[in-house]
Amino acid sequence: MTAGEPREGGLPGERELRELAAKQAALGEIRGTPAADPVNAPMIRHWLDAMGDENPVYLDEGLAPPAMAQVWTMPGVRRRAGDPSPVDDVLAALDAGGYTGVVATNCRQTYHRYARVGERLTPATRFTSLAGPKRTALGEGYFATWDVTWYAETGEAVAEMMFRVLKFRPPRNQEQPQTVEPYPLRPAVSPDTAFFWEGVRRGELRVQSCGDCGELRHPPGPMCPRCRSGNRSYAVASGEGVVHSYVVHHHPPVPGLRPPFAVALVELPEGVRIVGGVVDCPPGDVTVGMPVRVTFRRMDDELTLPLWKPKERR
Repeated sequence: MTAGEPREGGLPGERELRELAAKQAALGEIRGTPAADPVNAPMIRHWLDAMGDENPVYLDEGLAPPAMAQVWTMPGVRRRAGDPSPVDDVLAALDAGGYTGVVATNCRQTYHRYARVGERLTPATRFTSLAGPKRTALGEGYFATWDVTWYAETGEAVAEMMFRVLKFRPPRNQEQPQTVEPYPLRPAVSPDTAFFWEGVRRGELRVQSCGDCGELRHPPGPMCPRCRSGNRSYAVASGEGVVHSYVVHHHPPVPGLRPPFAVALVELPEGVRIVGGVVDCPPGDVTVGMPVRVTFRRMDDELTLPLWKPKERR
């Protein structure tokens, strides 16, 4: 079989995938179903609590945090029938071709204005590109990219999001060791997060701080949520915390990790929360309120990750 020929059993080959991607891209922007609920204060309040954002301007002025754009139109577990999307056929064809693994690789949001309480947003999706096949640490796969724009009822664009995923062919043997060489999952390092990963390499847990008012924040960002300053610095945290919440992952398989494994949201005494894997502890023993301490684990020759272990097992 040469590249571009249909695969055995009628499964789509490279040529079929490219033709389908071009067809879907040519459809342009496809409007979806308006949000089931308008922008509302209870959901904003839940979001602010979960993010630890104490800025009063949102609820006081009836504005939604910009990063909530996707929240208002997410379909939930049971997607409503008839929601149009030019992305679905491409992802289904990749699944049929054996590229059933998926990992998000890029997400970039652009905000045009605040969404206001009472507005009902409508998403519009445009499929933009399919790149591949490419060989990656996870296996052979395709990078699929699409854009979503959220519109107010007036037709005004409120926010945009570029989203890219890698659809890859999982290894046939799902019994994978705890780590592989090189470790297949790599963090995305940006100008906002470079200081954090440099600290990890030095054995420091760094938390971004405002260079003007001193407010600590995590995840890192380009602007202080309290005073709106773009002057950034950081503080080195003690490395101790307590489990605020956690999940135990069972499925689907994650390259480089053997399920089940626990991932916790750890609350630091410095006042921020950080997500990380829990090690040196059976997943069933993780509890809310459990004291933990950061540990820096070298995953391969280039990557070190901050993980969390029970404090009493120092």
